Amino acid sequence: MNKVISLDTALAVMPITLELNGKSVQTHVQPARRLSEVLREELGCRDVKVGCNAGDCGACSVLIDGAPVCSCTTAAAQVAGRSVETLRGLVETDAMAADLKAAFEKHGAAQCGICTPGVMVTAAALLRSGEALTETVVQDALGGVLCRCTGYRKIIDAIMDAGGALPAPATEEPVENADAIVGASVPRLDGLPKISGTEVFGDDAAPADALVVRVVRSPYPHAAFSFGDLDAYRRRHPGIHLILTAKDIPGKNCFGVIPPFADQPVFAEGIARFRGEAIAAVAGDADTVNALDFGLFPILWEARPPAMTVAEALSSEAAQLHEGRTGNIMCRGLVKKGDVEDGFASADIIVEGSYSTGFIEHAYIEPEAGYALRVGDRLEIYGCTQAPFMDRDSMAEIMGLAPEMVRVVPTACGGGFGSKLDISMQPYMGLAAWILKRPVRITYSRIESMQSTTKRHPSAINLKIGATRDGRITAFHFQGDFNTGAYASWGPTVANRVPVHASGPYLIDNYLAQSRAIHTHCPPSGAFRGFGVPQSAVAQEQLFDELALQLGIDRLALRRLNALKNGQPTVTGQIFETGVGIADCLEAVQPAWDKALSDAARLNSAAEASGSPMRRGVGVSSGWYGCGNTSLPNPSTIKAGIRPDGTVVLHQGAVDIGQGANTVITQIFAEALGVPLTSVKLLGADTDITPDAGKTSASRQTYVSGNAARLCGEAMRAKILRLGNVSEQARIRIENGEIHLIDGSERRTVAIAEAMPTNAEGYVLVAEASYDPPTSPLDKNGQGNPYAVFGYAVHVVELDVDLALGTVKLKKFTAAHDVGKAINPMLVEGQVQGGIAQGVGLALMEEFIPGRTENLHDYLIPTFGDIPPIETIIVETGDAHGPYGAKGLGEHVLIPTAPAILNAIRHASGAKIHHLPATPAKVRAAIRAAQQK
Repeated sequence: MNKVISLDTALAVMPITLELNGKSVQTHVQPARRLSEVLREELGCRDVKVGCNAGDCGACSVLIDGAPVCSCTTAAAQVAGRSVETLRGLVETDAMAADLKAAFEKHGAAQCGICTPGVMVTAAALLRSGEALTETVVQDALGGVLCRCTGYRKIIDAIMDAGGALPAPATEEPVENADAIVGASVPRLDGLPKISGTEVFGDDAAPADALVVRVVRSPYPHAAFSFGDLDAYRRRHPGIHLILTAKDIPGKNCFGVIPPFADQPVFAEGIARFRGEAIAAVAGDADTVNALDFGLFPILWEARPPAMTVAEALSSEAAQLHEGRTGNIMCRGLVKKGDVEDGFASADIIVEGSYSTGFIEHAYIEPEAGYALRVGDRLEIYGCTQAPFMDRDSMAEIMGLAPEMVRVVPTACGGGFGSKLDISMQPYMGLAAWILKRPVRITYSRIESMQSTTKRHPSAINLKIGATRDGRITAFHFQGDFNTGAYASWGPTVANRVPVHASGPYLIDNYLAQSRAIHTHCPPSGAFRGFGVPQSAVAQEQLFDELALQLGIDRLALRRLNALKNGQPTVTGQIFETGVGIADCLEAVQPAWDKALSDAARLNSAAEASGSPMRRGVGVSSGWYGCGNTSLPNPSTIKAGIRPDGTVVLHQGAVDIGQGANTVITQIFAEALGVPLTSVKLLGADTDITPDAGKTSASRQTYVSGNAARLCGEAMRAKILRLGNVSEQARIRIENGEIHLIDGSERRTVAIAEAMPTNAEGYVLVAEASYDPPTSPLDKNGQGNPYAVFGYAVHVVELDVDLALGTVKLKKFTAAHDVGKAINPMLVEGQVQGGIAQGVGLALMEEFIPGRTENLHDYLIPTFGDIPPIETIIVETGDAHGPYGAKGLGEHVLIPTAPAILNAIRHASGAKIHHLPATPAKVRAAIRAAQQK
């Protein structure tokens, strides 16, 4: 029975003694204070992560008397006299946890790492229990911990392996060449800190004496406002050091990721354009600022009618959000090839449909966090980001400083998926730190993060396809409207990328794709893994199934018939002589497709005979994605140096948000230089010490920064070979301040410190190289070479539909991905699994509704039990431009997933789901509609 205590008792400070990681500790706390806060802020346990403060995500899980508990919903007084264990304590003292740590490293079970402490402590409790492990047991035990990166499968494998329950592979895996670098499944170079609890994320980095800043936000999607007496408010709260509004910005009160479209203010001025928009900020002592009720902040609001949908925004009665954007249309996109009307006239069959998707929240487990400090006349920003140089340049404009006067140092990034490309918390902590000349930290709440940051664009798509009787596409007309929210963000990129990709990876001679990005009073829509392409694939791939069914053609065969091949033009007229891998991917899944269809027929026949409502469905979908910016410069620069003691240092500025850039780019560099991976010391992104490797987005880092790393490695190798006057075939070994060169029978040794003088950075040898993909601008009809390389994918999914309830249970994915060359196959598998999990969410459950689903309880993402086994087929066609033939991967893995699921639901039940997500209610309604026809 719970004991009720008075408010005065709850707020009074009292001593509590507990056993923390095997040691007795005492601290003085308010008894009702969250245990997570006490562990992190008072007892130094920064390995305890906070993702929601509501018990929804499980990242804060610790063991209390051996049982996993969410520390964010546990009062500190509840652990008095009890044992508390965190990840760091477990891996240092517990043998089972040590085994778990080794298994997580072996399987690549940590990607961004923010959920890893919660996952591992919960798994440790399971292993200690002695319960016989099965996949279901692991899924049930871990069901309260969310992960947005991994897709859960490698976590399950690691836990099963640590418990001795992982089935042995059917065949012995070949032993890898010990000297292999590119192509080897080496563990993540940044993996150990994540699985040891020592990784530093945005909310872990601030000094103890940092002040806190919080942002006052609009509760209305559209409202005019004016401030009351801010000075009086400050006087009523002596711990407030500063109140910030638009008038306090020394530079431009405007930011945006695409300069010609930059339109978002740091602080709104007089008009709020979306719920959650920043109006003011308050900085001061942590206890004071964190206790403030911003419902009492002196603002007078005048709510105005909002335009929340595209239809409302296009109405003649809608408020115009921005001058110069008539009708709230921000921009348009177009690709036109051939004559689409002639193509339809020559068609034997025409199919068409309307499709829509809603807002999708990124739902990274780490809310935005960081700190800033002023160092003389420079501003330093530490926090989670995907684009440090973009952040630097934006902050310089806001602060009225030269770019070199701003330093951005990314912390570990607990997931991004596109949203952390835009600046968010940086101006508020930066401005406060600059004015107060003290460190200032900020941590968004989960609700604040979901209210105020970017989302996947909602889409409304009309599509019409014509074909001949044998299934060859003759015409394709795509029209898509995208809700870009209140501000531009990446809306122009989505509007221009979608028409290039809406065809799918198919040969289409007569093509017209038109898109519009339209402003509404919603949170800004930005980059989210695919930049609009997953939305267009939902329409295109479902309509391909419709076409196949009406023609009586096997659905996979239709795709193979129309698949692009080397030497054939894309819809922009671009021709690739090599590396077009979609036909290879389709061929790779053919055996799985044939078996799945056979199994489905057998199972469905038995279900009909028994009267069971369960039906097996099989779906297939293709996808493609151009790596990097669309027809725009897209350079990366990588630098390396060798110190007098022989240390090889790689300055690698590509932010690793969990996808593995730190590891893959270092593998490429080491391969090019010709030294073991262990010989290279990695320096991560920091705008003061690493060159600009561009933003981590658009599946560009392996390809673009990887090429820069290859060129840098080759340049350094050339310098070393010249230094020793040996041939290009010579082998290099660097150790103990010497370079040993082996050129056939000849051996040479170079004393590094004596070879050349040391420069200001402490290097004897330095190499730096850049790479910018060869692209060309698109003409007025969207014709040209928008990308130097495309990646390709095909997913086959098997699932069960309950015809009576409309529920969907996924059974298996088979995913073929053309990656050109797998630099690290284990990381490829991890990306495929994580992308599929996000695609599952898009298809079946996820929809952000402003004002309604602003937390991880009402906004659902896939859990451990939602993701079935995934067979990854790595296809390596090689690429003419990629480093060792490699292509990007991060975006491609999500694109085919949702349409494959929707196609499988239709195959199982006849239900056509054109408007996502496919919730049980929608599936059941569509089943009834199909049955009535």
